[in-house]
Amino acid sequence: MEHENRTKGDGNGPLLSQRAAVVFLLAALVGVGAAVLAALAGNVWPLAVSVGSGASAMAVVFFDQIID
Repeated sequence: MEHENRTKGDGNGPLLSQRAAVVFLLAALVGVGAAVLAALAGNVWPLAVSVGSGASAMAVVFFDQIID
């Protein structure tokens, strides 16, 4: 019964659920924040991007576990 809101396959349904969208949004915010902080700390931008992408990957795992 929990999947009764799914579309019937007509292709008009959402691409992501609300939960997945919130998880990815929060992960993107964490990644951008970490990259900005790393860049402001004096690191070169490739290192800052690496730090941001690593932080966003860990944020996806974290928020996936805590958001129900």
